[in-house]
Amino acid sequence: MKLVAPSILAANFNLLGNDIEMINLSEADFVHCDVMDGVFVPNISFGIPVIQAVNQISKKPLDVHLMIVNPEKYIEDFYRAGASIITVHYEVCQHLSRTVQQIKDLGIKASVCLNPHTPVSLLEEILPELDMVLLMSVNPGFGGQKFIENTIPKAETLKEMILRRNSPALIEVDGGVNFEVGKKLYDSGVDILVVGSFIFNSENPMDTISKLKSL
Repeated sequence: MKLVAPSILAANFNLLGNDIEMINLSEADFVHCDVMDGVFVPNISFGIPVIQAVNQISKKPLDVHLMIVNPEKYIEDFYRAGASIITVHYEVCQHLSRTVQQIKDLGIKASVCLNPHTPVSLLEEILPELDMVLLMSVNPGFGGQKFIENTIPKAETLKEMILRRNSPALIEVDGGVNFEVGKKLYDSGVDILVVGSFIFNSENPMDTISKLKSL
C-alpha cells in the first residue's frame, strides 16, 4: 500500500484554506495534523479550533497526531473536532491499552507513535489492537529535519511483528521524507508517508504528491 499524508505543519497558515483545497484536489489520502503542546515536545503548533476549521473544508480524512502529555483527556475533543485517526505516543501513555480502547470506542482508528529511540518490540503485545503505528524518523517537535536512517530497519522489524501477530496495523513514517527516502520506506514495508516541507516547498505540490504515491 502506498499512501501519502501531507503534514499541514508545513503549510502556509496565511493561506491554509488554499493548501487544504490543494490537498482535496490531489491524490493525497489523509491530512496529517501535528498537535504539539510545548511540554512533550519543544514546540507549540495548533489545537482543536484549527482541526475544526480544517475539517470543515477537507475532503480527506484527518490523521491527528497528538504530541501532548495526558492525551486521554483530549481524545473525545479531537474526535468531535473531526479526527478520523488519532495517534498517541507510547512514551506518554501510562495505560496504553486503555487509551487505545478509548479511541476505538469512538468508532475511529487508533494509532500509537514511537519516537526514534523507542524500540518497536515494546508494541508486541498491543499490536493486534492497533490500526496504525507511526514511526518518527526525526525527533518530534520541528519540521524540516534530516531523516534518521535507522528508521528503515526499524520499519522492517515492525512489519515482521505485524505479520507475526496477525495485526491489521498499517505503518506510517513521519520526518525528513523525500523521493529517495520514500522509496526506501515503501520497500521496507511502510504503508503511509507523512510529508510536510518536501510537498509544500515544492514547485508543484500536487505533482509531488502524485510522484510520492508512484514510487
